[in-house]
Amino acid sequence: MAVVSIASLWLVDQSPIDPVSIYIGAMSITPEQKAILEEYWGVNTPAHEKYLNWLGNVLKGDLGDSLIYRMPVSDVIKERFTASLALMASAWLLSGVLGFVLGIVAGMKNGTWVDKIIKTYCYILLATPTFWLALVMMLVFSVHLGWFPVGLGVPIGVAAEEVTVLDRLKHLILPAIALGLLGVAPIAMFTREKLIEVMSSDYVLFAKARGEKGFGLVLRHGVRNVALPAITLQFLGFSELFGGALLVEQVFSYPGLGRAAVEAGIRSDVPLLLGIVLISTLFVFVGNLIADIIYQFVDPRIRQQEMEA
Repeated sequence: MAVVSIASLWLVDQSPIDPVSIYIGAMSITPEQKAILEEYWGVNTPAHEKYLNWLGNVLKGDLGDSLIYRMPVSDVIKERFTASLALMASAWLLSGVLGFVLGIVAGMKNGTWVDKIIKTYCYILLATPTFWLALVMMLVFSVHLGWFPVGLGVPIGVAAEEVTVLDRLKHLILPAIALGLLGVAPIAMFTREKLIEVMSSDYVLFAKARGEKGFGLVLRHGVRNVALPAITLQFLGFSELFGGALLVEQVFSYPGLGRAAVEAGIRSDVPLLLGIVLISTLFVFVGNLIADIIYQFVDPRIRQQEMEA
């Protein structure tokens, strides 16, 4: 987390973007007013001094104030992360369930036309950019068909207290599908290969010799052996999930953490950007940690190797 925060601050410091010019836009201000804004934004403060000041406040539990939202960074992150978490959780469940089901079907129908269709579908998904798929889905389902709202997280012109859960769901469905579809391919291909491997093992051949067959055989001996590795892989994809959410939120103007990160980077809001960096790094770390823990249950040999070491 320390390395990532230092790298982020250094990149922002090397950026040619002038936060004061971005902030004032076309407004005309005096040199004295510009000097006050430069001091407020810390334009002339050395990078190492910025970081040490920021780190000292973080150790006290203070992430600072956002320069563009004029409110505590912790409040901005709390509000935006809640929206992003709903989006990522929906997409994560969609990609995991759909990918696992397609992988099981492809593995059962190995070599058939069903298997070839699923593999082709996965290869296309793997080669599809996130933002392109999001744009196409918005153009088709929002603009032309009108089935879903065109972007944003809530209806325009509606007071916050009047926004219903159904309104939020309508604005969430299309971004979640766009983000979730791109995570289907890795899970499906992994599950397929793992199932083919399991179904060709000696104990499955012995089960077949005892008269077991069909979906019951796959369910009893195949699904059990591929489910936990697939879940582990799903947790390891937290970094790709967060990166994809950033692009999807930009396309749909979804008010999540990824969109706030882009705004903070473009407008050199260092406190907000570093706060988001910490949260996103922690989010990815937790996903990897959960994957490691699950994998130790999947493969007891890992625990044995650690005990021997």
